[in-house]
Amino acid sequence: MVTTEEIKSKNIIPFNILKAYNQKIVSAEEAVKAIKSGDRILAHSNCAFPTTIINALVKRKDELKDIQIMHALAVGDVSYLNPGMEEHFRHNAFFIGANSREAVRSGRADFTPIFLYETPLLFAKGYINLDVALIHVSPPDEHGFCSFGVEVGLTKTGAEKAKVVIAQVNKNMPRTLGDSFIHINKINYIVEVDDEIAELPQGERDAAAEVTEINKKIAYNIAGLIEDGSTLQMGIGAIPDFVLKYLSDRKGLGIHSEMFSDGTIDLVEQGVITNEMKTLHPGKIVAGFVLGTKRLYNFINNNPMIEFHRQEYVNDPFVIAKNYKMVAINSAIEIDITGQVCSDSIGPKFYSGFGGQLDFIRGASHSEGGKPIIALPSTTKDFKISRIVPHLKPGAGVITTRGDVHYVVTEYGYAQLFGKPVSERVKALINIAHPDFRDDLFKYARENKYI
Repeated sequence: MVTTEEIKSKNIIPFNILKAYNQKIVSAEEAVKAIKSGDRILAHSNCAFPTTIINALVKRKDELKDIQIMHALAVGDVSYLNPGMEEHFRHNAFFIGANSREAVRSGRADFTPIFLYETPLLFAKGYINLDVALIHVSPPDEHGFCSFGVEVGLTKTGAEKAKVVIAQVNKNMPRTLGDSFIHINKINYIVEVDDEIAELPQGERDAAAEVTEINKKIAYNIAGLIEDGSTLQMGIGAIPDFVLKYLSDRKGLGIHSEMFSDGTIDLVEQGVITNEMKTLHPGKIVAGFVLGTKRLYNFINNNPMIEFHRQEYVNDPFVIAKNYKMVAINSAIEIDITGQVCSDSIGPKFYSGFGGQLDFIRGASHSEGGKPIIALPSTTKDFKISRIVPHLKPGAGVITTRGDVHYVVTEYGYAQLFGKPVSERVKALINIAHPDFRDDLFKYARENKYI
């Protein structure tokens, strides 16, 4: 990747653009002086979280009150979520990550339940008026455009609507293509850094051997539903990554997904993912962000096969439906025997968020030849609790309704529920539950006259 200094030394940037860029360079400490008490701030999400600027802001905590900081996942140090910070900073999570879960559950942070495709529309339509956007971008090109890099979808619209934009410019940020740029004229302050981009490997990450084997079985069952020429969406986690490992014999696959990870690279290199049979953006992988490793960041850098777009476009169900044979693969925490899917909470305790699940479930259901898939292990990790349940836990949220569910996959096979009466769908779901729990599930179903 070309560094800012290399760009300057080679005189690639015209003098007027270079001059404007240089005039905006300040220290992180100087940049955050633009932030005042009561401001509403959007921080770049996922692996693009602007840690240097955030740390400088947290150092000012004693001068500030009632700052609201919004983002989805944040990979890195989120010190404003520590106990005792709530008088100064309050986080509003669009998706709850491991480092924000305790703060949300204890009441020190908020959670906004919202579909991923509608999240940037909060800013575009004025539901939230942003004071400041903290972004993390690549150095400018010869035309003065910086790329949003590894996360475009949730941040680009907000950055365009914010009154003040503070950019962390990093020579290590990949220059990703598509609707993924901001011009330096739109940036108020530039903070130059030379940091490695945060990584978040997917796949087998810290999973016990038994859990990994179960995930592989689920992935194998999902792969059996994927035909040549399908366009894939893959949510976060091990199962979608394992699915890719079972697709090496397919032809003409494509990607249209809110995100993708390292597993995609092997299938591109093998000629399995070509995107040539896509009916929307043929020849292109379309996504809003990536979660992965440096190998992935090198792969997406200046890669004309890949287009990053705003999440309100990528995740729009009407856009998704334009893809032929759209296959959506998403996970769940539990599902009841009538087909109600809980994915964002454990009972009343919030765990994650809506993400793109229902966006893609509904988009795939309207795609010609599409297959919306919900995947989950049949039990919890300790094998003591069934995840196919008589009824959802009290307080559990329903992300995907029983009317939206088509395919449910566990390690014991798959159930196709769409258009099925309750008696048939109950039997189908119980048949893919863990054998140790099937008798109790049948008993409940009979007692409640489902079968």
